[in-house]
Amino acid sequence: MPDESKTENPDDIVNRRQFFAKLGLGSLGIAAAGTAAFAYQFLEPNVLYEPSPVVNAGKPDRYPLDSVTLDVNSGIYIIHSQEGYFSLSAVCTHLGCLTTWKPELGIIACPCHGSKFAVWERGNLKPGDKIEGPAPKPLPWKRVWLNDDGDLLVDRSTDVPPLQRDSFVRV
Repeated sequence: MPDESKTENPDDIVNRRQFFAKLGLGSLGIAAAGTAAFAYQFLEPNVLYEPSPVVNAGKPDRYPLDSVTLDVNSGIYIIHSQEGYFSLSAVCTHLGCLTTWKPELGIIACPCHGSKFAVWERGNLKPGDKIEGPAPKPLPWKRVWLNDDGDLLVDRSTDVPPLQRDSFVRV
């Protein structure tokens, strides 16, 4: 007597055509799922949370007279001169390197390509003006003001136009 458990039902046998049809449908299903995932990612808002361009530089009495203070995190210099407080960008206008204050020379210098910028007014040079080097423009002045609490605020996103560069914050 033949064993019925070992006899194969012709409906259970997958022939070659059915195998490739199932393989193709499975591949299309995976491709459709990937496309749906990428479409969802594309349609979802892609928001960058950047820090505020306004920097609280603290109380003005933190900065001694004739001082140049670099805020590395913000990329700005806070300068306290005889005329008052002002701020310069610490990013070189040549290729975007972070500049350094050279107190022994009284200048701001770019360590990457040798551009030098004035800090104090000398002859016809204003603070931020290029002294030498490949930088195409002077260091931009940044807008500075006092808030209601008496703190110095610097707006890194707002450059002071050249004609208004005599506007210092006086305390």
